[in-house]
Amino acid sequence: MPLDFNEIRQLLATIAQTDIAEVTLKSNDFELTVRKAVSFSNHIVSVGQAASGGVVGVGLTSSVAPVAHQTVSTAVGETGTSRVLDNATTASSVQLSGSSSAIDKRLVEVPSPMVGTFYRAPAPNESPFVEVGDRIRSGQTVCIIEAMKLMNEIEAEVSGQVMEILVQNGEPVEYGQPLMRINPD
Repeated sequence: MPLDFNEIRQLLATIAQTDIAEVTLKSNDFELTVRKAVSFSNHIVSVGQAASGGVVGVGLTSSVAPVAHQTVSTAVGETGTSRVLDNATTASSVQLSGSSSAIDKRLVEVPSPMVGTFYRAPAPNESPFVEVGDRIRSGQTVCIIEAMKLMNEIEAEVSGQVMEILVQNGEPVEYGQPLMRINPD
């Protein structure tokens, strides 16, 4: 009964909206435990929700751990993954020079749809998917998030110009954490 990434994401969203404190699903080669507001070991991945302050933990163990390649769009409706930034939003990141206050109102964040490790390129010795200043199109892969041994391609939801890359290559990222900002066309 192995679950795919979308089923796990749906389960997390459902549990986050309920009073359920813990759920465990087991099969012969797969075990999934979801706990709210706990962080007992390094097997637990925390998924923070800034608005509610709640934390959901997921522990996954499997005797079969294949490395897969999966595509994830940042357009996840129920989680509101893409949002327009306001002028109060600030970040310590690489940014194009120019009048940023005039375009900050239009910048669109590409947030992480999951907890994992951020990678700018498909492999260590390859060129990054995007650089600051690059023009991108909707649906173009902008980075990879490795989560549970799955390499998840993150796609741009809008066409435009990459204005900021907020995360360093190889850094861990949290659910909803902004990865980059795009000035849409």
